[in-house]
This record gives sequence, structure tokens and C-alpha cells, in this order.
Amino acid sequence: MEKILVRKLNHANLHVQCDSGTAQELREFFSFYVPGYRFMPAYKNRMWDGKIRLYDVNTGELPAGLFYHLHKFSKSRGYIVESEKTNYGMPHENATIDIQQLANYIDSLGLPFRPYSYQLSGIEEGLKRKRAILISPTGSGKSLIIYILIKYWLHLLTSGLKYPKGGRVLVIVPTTGLVEQMHGDFKSYGQDERGMHRIYSGKDKTFDASICISTWQSIYKLPKIWFEQFGMVIGDECHGFKSKSLMNIMNKATEAGYRFGTTGTLDGTQTHELVLQGLFGPIHTVTSTKQLQDDDTLAQLHIKRIILDYGEKERLDFGQRTYMDEIDYIVTNTRRNNFIRNLAVDQKGNTLVLYNYVEKHGKPLFDLIDNKVGNNRKVFFVSGQTDTSDREAIRGIVEKQKNAIIVASLGTFSTGINIRNLHNIIFASPSKSQIRVLQSIGRGLRKSDNGKPTNLYDITDNLSWKSRKNFALIHSEERLKIYEKEKFNHKTYKVDIK
Repeated sequence: MEKILVRKLNHANLHVQCDSGTAQELREFFSFYVPGYRFMPAYKNRMWDGKIRLYDVNTGELPAGLFYHLHKFSKSRGYIVESEKTNYGMPHENATIDIQQLANYIDSLGLPFRPYSYQLSGIEEGLKRKRAILISPTGSGKSLIIYILIKYWLHLLTSGLKYPKGGRVLVIVPTTGLVEQMHGDFKSYGQDERGMHRIYSGKDKTFDASICISTWQSIYKLPKIWFEQFGMVIGDECHGFKSKSLMNIMNKATEAGYRFGTTGTLDGTQTHELVLQGLFGPIHTVTSTKQLQDDDTLAQLHIKRIILDYGEKERLDFGQRTYMDEIDYIVTNTRRNNFIRNLAVDQKGNTLVLYNYVEKHGKPLFDLIDNKVGNNRKVFFVSGQTDTSDREAIRGIVEKQKNAIIVASLGTFSTGINIRNLHNIIFASPSKSQIRVLQSIGRGLRKSDNGKPTNLYDITDNLSWKSRKNFALIHSEERLKIYEKEKFNHKTYKVDIK
């Protein structure tokens, strides 16, 4: 019977020793086509076959988070896996957690509110596993889960749990806005500011604090020795951890025995999930949006799909245009933009209008809305060019408003940013990304002051002719599949904008 010998090189990688035939099987088992690879230049130029290979046959290295999948591979073929003990231990060696001690410690933190049972369960599961992807939707209190994981781990360190290196925690987030938001959340939970350090936009990389919150862009070029100070690494909004730069960060953090990825959703592709599990470990679902809505923790959601029907001649003449031709036509269409303006202005409560292109769509929409309401309502514009401090200020102002409108880019307000008093969301730009759609919806699921449901207006453009469907309509059908999968309440309306 074939044996596979596994040795842990560090907390990031395993070494898998086997014969050449088994190595080729492993290479194939851990190989996946990248979604959309056929459209990528490297594939078109025949420089790449479109696959990601997570097992390196030359070095024998495999991401440590895939240890469980290695066992699945071996079991399916009748192979035996033997683990060789090392200073790093093996990924399947769970930590022993005293639940009562954990509960007593949480009580001692003096939190402003008591964690929900699902949060406590997620924290307990994370500490036991030492590495995991924790799926917890927007509005579920993800930052509190992260905070308690960090504080209890630091508490254990001071109580005698030592590592060869790494007594600090690194929290990686995708944007400067999320650095500030996470810092603010931790402060509200009782964390002393002196114990935290923020890194973005050229801030100092040397610090004495036990907790470092950073954008990945600010640290990915730093040498491996810098990452060796961390015994715990947390990747918030980890669904973005696909790029090579982010993978390199996790591979440099070789002393981080505790590593967690947190996100509200994954994109559903096998390639994406296996890459993330290699970096962080197996997936654990803390709770779901539907469950939180049923428990009355999150606001109810009413999705109104509005299909804009263009004139027959317009649809006939549209023809076989490229995707970008169609997008340009849609976002610069005067009738469409006037419809979105009127829709936004007619809403009662705080309204978020999400767009994708700053100059040709976002700014014109803002001007249309701002000119329409005059001095009667506050209207804010947010793009990637808006300073982090200004975004935070806008977020704070809107939370105290009852009838404001934010015109914001998907890149700045679709992921992670919390707005606690939002009543309406308008999708002004077409998208089919499961992550982007669900993250955008998450902006409006925190219960508002008046306790009313959140309305989502999903704008769709019908420029199809007979059997030919235009891109925006196809993307809308993909979003509909997401709504039905998540069991969201939705209705479809048709509007003639000839």
C-alpha cells in the first residue's frame, strides 16, 4: 500500500514525500482552471494552460491548510498518510480550550454588550482549530469575533503559551477605510489605543503594540523577517486573498500558528475556495444572513428587480456590441440616469446608490441627484479619490441622518464598510459577481432606527433582440440565481424607458 510521508516545514507549508507516480496524481488533484482563463492574455498567447497548481512536484510543498484535503485524496485511493512530528506540529493537532475559562475571560473584558451564542460558538471553534475560514455575514458582528479571538490568544501567551517567535497579531484588511473601521470597533470594545498600530499610506512599519492593523498593499513587499513577529494572522474580507501579493504575505508569516480568514461570502468556485483553504484552513460557517433575519438580528430585505425595457428599434439596432460598448451605452444613457435620479430622490430614509465608473457615471449621477434635491437633503459623493478620513466622516454623518443620499463607488462601499442606519440601496451598475452582490447587499442589512425592512433596487437593462441577450440582462439573471440561492424575497417589475 502506497505511503505518503508528510512533514510540516512551517505554519505556511507542508512537505509531502511520495513516489513520482503519486506526486503526479497529487499535482492533478490540486490543479484547477482559473475562472475566465480563456480570456487571459497568458492563456491566449499559449504561455499558460489556465490552471493553478497548489502542489509543487519539484519541491514537494503543499499549503498547510490543505492537509485535510490531502487526507481526502489519500482515502479515495487507499493510500496511507504518515505525519512526521516537527517543531511546528501538524495542522490537525487542535488546541485544547477550556470553555469555562474562555467564558470567564470574555466576561472580564467588560464588553459594551454580550456576544451572541453564534459568535461564541465561532470563537470557540476558531481557537480549537487554530486555523479556519470563518464565514459570518455583514451585520453578524464579525469584528467582535475577531477581537475576542485576538484578546484571548494574547491572554494565553501571557499565561505561558509561548512560540519560538511571534507574540503579536497582524490583521490584514483590503482598504484604508477598513483599517480605520476595525481600529474604531476595537476601541469601542475597550481596547487601549496604545496596544494597536495602524499601517497604511506610508505609516511607520516599526511599532511596539501587540496588535497591528494594516492594508495588504502597505506590507506585501516587506521582508520575511518582518512577518516573523506575528503568531496570529487574520485576513479580514479574505475573499480578496487571491492575488499573488496576498498569498506571498501569508507564506512569509511562517511563525503564525493561528491564522483565520473572515468573510461574509465566498465566490462559489472550487479554485477560489481551495486557494483560501490552503492559506487559512477549512471553512466553518458561523451563521447565515437568512438565519440572522429569521432571528430578527438583521433587517428584512425586499429586492425589487427593475427591468428597463428599451424601444424595439433601439434593441434591434444595438446588435452584437462588445461588453464595454454596452456598459458605455448604459451608464451614459440620459433616460436611464434620470430614472435612477428620480428613484433615489423618491425614497424615504437614507439611500445608497452604488456605481462602478467614477467619471462617466458616478459624478454625473451625483450632479443629477444633488441638483434635484437642492438644499432639502444631504447628498454625499464617495469614490476611491475620497480621503479615508472623509469617508469615515460621511459614514458617521449618515448614521445620524434620516434622509441622506450617498452616491458611492462599488470599490469603496461594497466591501466591509458598515452603515448602521441605511434604508435603501440602488444597484446603478450591472454586476454578476456573487461576492460583490452579497457584500453590497450587506451594507443595508443592519437594523435601522425605525426597524423597517431594507429595500434593494436592482436596475437591469433589456437591450436584447429575439434570442440574443445583452450582457446586462445575462448578469441580471446571474444575480437572480444568487437571490434565490440565499432565499431572499424578490419581485420583478418592468419599466418602459423608450
